[in-house]
Amino acid sequence: MTDKPLRAAACILTAMAIVGLIDQYIRLVAEQSSLWTFHLLRSLLMWAIVLGWALAVGRRLKVVSWRGLAGRSAAVSVAMMIYFAALGFLPVAQVAAGLFTAPLWILFMATAFGQSIGPVRVTAALVGFLGVVLVLSPDPSNLSPLALAPVLAGLFYGIGALATRAWCGAEGTVEMSLGVFTAMGLWGLGGVLVMGGGDDYLTRGWVMPDATVSGVIVMQALGSLVAVLLLTRGYQLAEASVASLFEYSVLGFSALFGWLVWSETMGPLGLLGLALIAAGGGVVAIRGERAAA
Repeated sequence: MTDKPLRAAACILTAMAIVGLIDQYIRLVAEQSSLWTFHLLRSLLMWAIVLGWALAVGRRLKVVSWRGLAGRSAAVSVAMMIYFAALGFLPVAQVAAGLFTAPLWILFMATAFGQSIGPVRVTAALVGFLGVVLVLSPDPSNLSPLALAPVLAGLFYGIGALATRAWCGAEGTVEMSLGVFTAMGLWGLGGVLVMGGGDDYLTRGWVMPDATVSGVIVMQALGSLVAVLLLTRGYQLAEASVASLFEYSVLGFSALFGWLVWSETMGPLGLLGLALIAAGGGVVAIRGERAAA
């Protein structure tokens, strides 16, 4: 472990740029395939890549706590399934904004379990919540259950973050990543088996991937793997409270690539909302780290 914040920033910013770009193309999967086919095939491909790497370098996969890994994988996989389901219908920046409410949910859950929360973190949580409202819709009358789905993803992502600390402190990054991808693959398998011949992204079952969908799946698998490695390296190069702040750059990258790839634009209130989520979540993360210390 070393303290090199500039290198950490470079790693994490690159990782978030990759995520912000590759997630733009999920809408191509939504048009032609299904959520379930995508996750089943992506998880199988991820396993093939990691196993090939492990054999090449002689890395042995080892799980310390199967129960803890299963619990964390279940929570994070639910968050990711909701996230990718929403990507089929909503702009990436909007979906990412909902996912990054996780630190706010962690704060609320800590309060529910009787932990003392100071006025700074309470204020930061309220600022972040205001940002969510602005990103989802400046007009509350236009809010829909679909628009609120990414916020639910943030809740489960927050549970996964708590599980990482409480249940998986001794697990390796590769094992935890494979745990999540395995859970998502099982969700995909279940959807393929249960869903019939629906006519949209969520209700279709198995759909034989064409060249476009196959390309997106390969890009997602490779891009996600590189992003995870860069993110892990970033957290090794700087304090977690500092490194976590750079993750919020995905909100900006998502908005930028949404504009470059699909000509999507966010109004001033939406951009202000992204900034408020990043500011509120960052303050909550930093104060929470200090409180834990």
